[in-house]
Amino acid sequence: MDFNEKLQELRKQNHLTQEELADALYVSRTAISKWESGRGYPNIDSLKAISKYFSVSLDELLSGDEIITIAEEDNKKKEKHMRDLVYGLLDCSVAMFLFLPFFGQSVDGVIQEVSLLAFTEIEAYIKIPYLIITFGLVIWGILGLAFQNSSAKWWVQNKDKISLGLSAVGALAFMASRQPYAAMFTFLLLVIKALMLIKWA
Repeated sequence: MDFNEKLQELRKQNHLTQEELADALYVSRTAISKWESGRGYPNIDSLKAISKYFSVSLDELLSGDEIITIAEEDNKKKEKHMRDLVYGLLDCSVAMFLFLPFFGQSVDGVIQEVSLLAFTEIEAYIKIPYLIITFGLVIWGILGLAFQNSSAKWWVQNKDKISLGLSAVGALAFMASRQPYAAMFTFLLLVIKALMLIKWA
């Protein structure tokens, strides 16, 4: 008997509805429905909660193959969570541009290193894109951290692409306008993200 059948049987033996079991395990009714229909497995913590709630061992709940499958799924979720966390923190780190001297400006023939906020000796048509790139990355980083556990299809498919795209645009813009420190920093972020994506793809 597979896990989904065992869970359904345990629930019915205890005269519980899916909603009542969901409340007891602190999960959604949709999660219970998914587990019972065989469309997925609970994570390790939920499995322990099920085991404790019904007073059965994990060996009674799962076959050897199911344990391997759950361990692999749990590992993938942890990797995804870690990648989302690192992407979000990397994107937020671009906020340093606003306060640290990443930009060079010429004042009376002398190059001074200034922050983006103190970057006054520059045309608006150049500074505005700098600000858009910086705030775009920071806002995207905040969204990435806020929605780490989101399973919305559009978000899952596009969050990494947009983060990489913003870093690439930033690196190219800073290179083209001869801002080596800002260009190097955004390029480094892009490389780190790309390597992480390749490693955990």
